Amino acid sequence: MIAGAAGLAAASLICLDPGHGTPPAIGQQLEPIGPGSKEMKIKDGGGAPGEAAVALAIAKRARKLLGARGYRVAMTRTGTTIRLGNGNGNIARARFCNRRHAALMVRIHADGSSDRSLHGVSTLVPAWHRGWTDDIYRPSLRAGRAMAKAVVRATGAADHGIVQRSDLTGFNWADVPVVLVEAGFLSNPTEQRRLKTGAYQQRVARGLTRGVAGFVSS
Repeated sequence: MIAGAAGLAAASLICLDPGHGTPPAIGQQLEPIGPGSKEMKIKDGGGAPGEAAVALAIAKRARKLLGARGYRVAMTRTGTTIRLGNGNGNIARARFCNRRHAALMVRIHADGSSDRSLHGVSTLVPAWHRGWTDDIYRPSLRAGRAMAKAVVRATGAADHGIVQRSDLTGFNWADVPVVLVEAGFLSNPTEQRRLKTGAYQQRVARGLTRGVAGFVSS
């Protein structure tokens, strides 16, 4: 890494948010979808079967790779149980990264579908919403483009492109640039087997790391 890039890494804290886990929030507990909103959403729907473990494994690998490049890293969870307070929902996750003034919040998930043939990587970013995401919309979109390119290149997975979402609480409460990577479909038998291997998790983590570097250096 060149000296300038090393300086950027040392100054940058990356917040990794491995999706789901086993907080008390799973179930019907609700939280506002955005600041001041009356629309409520389940704090944590639990995710696809096996998703929490896969997301955490990828996050731990990404933390190690980012650290080797000189980045500071914070994780919303480092084990099975989430202990963020305030019910451990997506507001708490966003606030965890906000408080640390993260250069980027990377939310790590895996997808599921009733169509078991679906496979590949999706990269989600916040849709523009005045008062919620207008301040982070452009940098988040920039991060999403860098992340999608890097993860697809590292994994060779099908690319489902950039998807702007207005309905994700973790986006709408974020005050720092944020991107969510769906690393593959656990509902697809072939991709499920791949996502559960250390070798493929390392490839995803390598892509996430390169995506972070591409965004921060820009």
